[in-house]
Formats: sequence, C-alpha cells, structure tokens
Amino acid sequence: MSIKMFATSMQCELCGAKIVGPPKTVRVEGAELMVCASCARYGTEVQSPARSSPRAGAAPRAGRTVPARRSRDVFDLIEGEIVEDYGERIRDARMEKGLSQKDLAMQLKEKELLIKKIEKGDLIPEDEVRRKLEKALDIRLIDSPSEEEGKRGGGKVVPTLGDVISIKKVHK
Repeated sequence: MSIKMFATSMQCELCGAKIVGPPKTVRVEGAELMVCASCARYGTEVQSPARSSPRAGAAPRAGRTVPARRSRDVFDLIEGEIVEDYGERIRDARMEKGLSQKDLAMQLKEKELLIKKIEKGDLIPEDEVRRKLEKALDIRLIDSPSEEEGKRGGGKVVPTLGDVISIKKVHK
C-alpha cells in the first residue's frame, strides 16, 4: 500500500506536474527520468528490469544478461590525435567526390548541420563519426604516433630532465 501511495504522489522530473497513474521511465539526452504520460514523448521509454516480475515457474533468462558497466577512461579510447586541418581535409575530399554536405550527411546517416560544423572546424568529430567520414571519403584524420616516428627519421636520443638528474646522482 505504501508503494501505491508513493507512486500517486510523485512529481514529473521533466515538467514538475503531479504524476497520475504509473510513472514512465524515459531516457532524455542520456538521462533517465521518471515522467508523466504527457512528457514521455520527449524521450525514449526505458524498460526497467527491477519492476518486471518474473513469471511463476519460469527459469531465469540465461541469454539476456545486463552487461556490467565499467568505468571508461577517455584516454583509453584515443587512437591518436586528430589532424589540425581536419575540416579542410573533409571539405576537399567531399568536393573531390562531388558530394554536397547534404549528400554526405545522408550517406553517413548524420545531420547536415553536424557536417557543416565539422567542416568549419567548430566541432571535432566523435570517433564513430570520424570513422564514418574516413571510410566514406577515403581520408585519414588521425595522426598516429607510428606515422610521426616514421617522419622523424633516425630518432636521435635526447636526455630528459630525469636522465640528467640520475646522471648527477651517480657522479656524486
């Protein structure tokens, strides 16, 4: 009975109105919110596993396990640094292929505004979009460390400050 009273006295986390009936859990811009029925259209409905009760006599589903969320470090995801002139490279490659910004956006299944902002240099493309661009336009937008080492040549060894300090300690 207390659960029922709690559900009827909830407020919508989006508009603040009192929720009549069962609240809906929706994902809006990556955040999961408990909302009223009229605000549910502003997000995608999320099925919460905690609320669903298992059927009587049914075995637990072995095939559908919820993957454990692990903390991700942004630096783990970096493959290399994006080139400074990525916007120009994308624009030049797009024009070489005879594509408009709208055509490229449709091909990549992205918004035209996103392509415009990336080409102007206002927005650095996320890894997924960058990979799509590289594949569609046959270009490389990442300077990987191995490429830079190859350009440098022989690789002259230069002592670091730590090397100098340890050398002085040895000579004392």
